Amino acid sequence: MTTVTDPGSREQRLVAHYRSLPFTERRRVARKASPEVRARLAYEEQQIAMDRSPGGLAAIITEGRELQAPHLNMIDQAFKRIAAGEQLQVMLTCPPRHGKSQRVSRWGPLWYLRRNPTHRVMIASYGAELADDHGRWVRDQLKEYSGTLGIRLNPASHAANRFDLEQPRGSSVRGGMVTAGVGGGLTGKGFDLGIIDDPFKGNDDSGSPAQRDRVYDWYRSVFYTRRAPGASIILVNTRWHEDDLSGRLLQNEPHRWIQIDLPAIADSPNDPLGRQIGQALWPSQYDEADLADTRETLGDRIWYSMYQQKPRPLEGGVWKWAWITGNRLKPEAWTGIDPTRIVVAVDHAGGDSLRNDEVGLCCAARDRDGDIYVLDDRSRTMGADTWGTEVCQLAIDRQADAIIVENNFGGDMARQIVTQAWTELAREGETKGMLMPSIIEVHAKQGKRLRAEPIAQLYKQGKIHHVGEFVELEGQMVTWIPGMDSPDRMDAAVHALTELADPAAAAVGTTHYADRRLSGRR
Repeated sequence: MTTVTDPGSREQRLVAHYRSLPFTERRRVARKASPEVRARLAYEEQQIAMDRSPGGLAAIITEGRELQAPHLNMIDQAFKRIAAGEQLQVMLTCPPRHGKSQRVSRWGPLWYLRRNPTHRVMIASYGAELADDHGRWVRDQLKEYSGTLGIRLNPASHAANRFDLEQPRGSSVRGGMVTAGVGGGLTGKGFDLGIIDDPFKGNDDSGSPAQRDRVYDWYRSVFYTRRAPGASIILVNTRWHEDDLSGRLLQNEPHRWIQIDLPAIADSPNDPLGRQIGQALWPSQYDEADLADTRETLGDRIWYSMYQQKPRPLEGGVWKWAWITGNRLKPEAWTGIDPTRIVVAVDHAGGDSLRNDEVGLCCAARDRDGDIYVLDDRSRTMGADTWGTEVCQLAIDRQADAIIVENNFGGDMARQIVTQAWTELAREGETKGMLMPSIIEVHAKQGKRLRAEPIAQLYKQGKIHHVGEFVELEGQMVTWIPGMDSPDRMDAAVHALTELADPAAAAVGTTHYADRRLSGRR
């Protein structure tokens, strides 16, 4: 009896095997193949490239005209995780003209639907017209490149703001896309992937408290309720206001979001792309000189919102922006300064709670001429089991001679936490023989205004210099008005600067150092 082999099945198995091979092996196989087989393998290589990522799909469709960059690759990685079945909420903040909307609201959904043709994508923007533009673009690509993409529009449903795909063979479910304006109704519509691209039209829109409330209420009561089981969300926006949709979500549910925060100029040692401070996000398109011109034209407020994704609120009543920005030093300038004292100050959560709270942690130094330098702001949310180690590690990194803690609330506990952490680091060899810094306890008898105003005057006189940019700390300073609760970063900085500004402490510190630890700093 002769067995007939289905040639189609055999070819499918060969193709599946070919696609499972690494690139170098696939290239070797293609070189040895016949012209007919090589043509089929070239088609498969095209499909592999398009499957790889939204950027890979864009490169094939545009024949290499669509640009790729490291920050766009980060967006691609988020889409890949979502398409693979992970349930994510991703928040992307990125400057204008850097390709974010093109990748997130156009190539990304097109690629996602190709990978998941039974799923539904929803795109919302501040206006229905803009959202419809994205939908129209995706629909038009499906019309023009259906053969290459392997998915087709349902001819009975192909409007720009709502279209369906042909259902895959063997499936009774149709995928597709729907678009809407933020604030509009979405009754009867749902999504497996929901994208919000720019929920505010601009500065005036986001500056309205009523409009911010409306957008947030719409997100919670309309958009979020349209999720299918296992659905993912991507939020893309320019940070016009600290209480915009991103700001409010980060305040209320930070643990739910993966942040991809991409400032135009790197301003943190923890940059997600590993850039050095001062490096541009897309230097082949907008280098540091281009961005410096943009900053000069826009002014700091718009620059920090649109390009750095750190909206600066208006000034309060004690500090002024000019006092900080006019006396700022670049980090590399610090190497030419000979400090006489370096201190670390911590403003920890009161009481004996071990819960995670915002802890202010700053480092500052003084030189022989009496100028004072803010070197670090490592404030963040951390528990008592963490912040003691962080305080000591900063003191080691900067070779500080003192650690300042406030003893109003849990002062004895603070001293104990710092001492224990230092002992543990010394046991592990992390202190490298360094003497433990003196622990200086301060009791804030004066009101916060009386403590802050003398330091603000030193800023005004040009005696205090920020070595680099500390966006969160500086934002707290310039927006603080007497009578408000004093934020932790600012409190920590004021404690450090007060210690260094005290004439009685200038020579040897508040406490006399019998071990001469300041020797060599004179």
